Amino acid sequence: MPLSPDRYRSAVWCACVLAGALVTACNRSSTQEQQAAAPATSTAPSSPGHRLYVSDETGASIVVIDPQKGEVLQRIAVGKRPRGIRLSRDGGRLLVALSGSPIAGPGVDESKLPPADRAADGIGVVDLASGTVARKYQSGQDPEAFDVSKDGALVFVSNEETAEMSVLDLESGTVTHRVNVGEEPEGVTVRPDGRVVYVTCEATNEVVAVDTSSFRIVARIESGPRPRSIEFDKEGTVGFIASENGAAVTVFDPATHTVTSTIQIPRTEGTPMPPRPMGLALSPDGRQMFVSLGRAKSVAVIDVASRAFVRSIEDVGTRPWGIGVSPDGSKVYTANGPSGDVSVVDVASGKTEKRIAVGGSPWGIAVGTAR
Repeated sequence: MPLSPDRYRSAVWCACVLAGALVTACNRSSTQEQQAAAPATSTAPSSPGHRLYVSDETGASIVVIDPQKGEVLQRIAVGKRPRGIRLSRDGGRLLVALSGSPIAGPGVDESKLPPADRAADGIGVVDLASGTVARKYQSGQDPEAFDVSKDGALVFVSNEETAEMSVLDLESGTVTHRVNVGEEPEGVTVRPDGRVVYVTCEATNEVVAVDTSSFRIVARIESGPRPRSIEFDKEGTVGFIASENGAAVTVFDPATHTVTSTIQIPRTEGTPMPPRPMGLALSPDGRQMFVSLGRAKSVAVIDVASRAFVRSIEDVGTRPWGIGVSPDGSKVYTANGPSGDVSVVDVASGKTEKRIAVGGSPWGIAVGTAR
């Protein structure tokens, strides 16, 4: 029985990734493969439970954590400035955005920075069983975040420096389309039905909706100041946009691309600064949305059904950004860049149970099963 086009493309991707791993193992004479493949510094984790995969932007690695034990199990060298990360749909591989652009915060004089290393740009594919980089794909310039199409065939990448979203075809290994979305694109999320991908544009205070078949812009959604990430409810009928400088989450209707409400995140007594919404993570049961609040050192909890702020969980870490939720929904995990650690937060009590030191600058978090 012939494969459908979607299944065929997904099968080809898996074959390409496996082939890349074999080439890396067998042909060490290639300079490019030597740079791409990096062995883990310890044996692969074997204890049961789930794992946290954390991108360390300044440490050029993926850190594998056992959150139950509070232990770092592996450090996998992947290349320069790993930031956005996503697990493959089968959970066996981790995709990571790598950038050769020098780190430059707001207000930095870029003329005084070292030159960019464009050869370092790409989407790396980490084989989690072997703890090596199996392949590095094209990505466009300075990739920051990305998402994968529903059929697993395409990767949609935000290219901050060029104000574009690149479309990477995993079968050919090439960028097939570039969409001019807006200044400083960052967060990228595919709608649950797979038909539209959304990109936050920090400098223009909007989220751009792009059709995943035609790659045409179908809508521009006005958000609060400096939108950072997008997430949906389980049905894909409600969208949420974290607005860092607006201390708010914008709610929109994905069917009409209209804003329906704004959820203000209040400053609570125990926070050192006003809330700065950054990352979003939906609970497994779909009832709660967790929002990392950056320099406020806290996490907001939003009730999805009522679209209302419920409470803040305070003192979770220094500038939490990347955020994830345990498979049973009982824990929230935050990547705290300035303090170089990952927090394990108990949702019911609102208490930080562990601060796991990883060093460097933890950026993104992906939650997967132990392998």
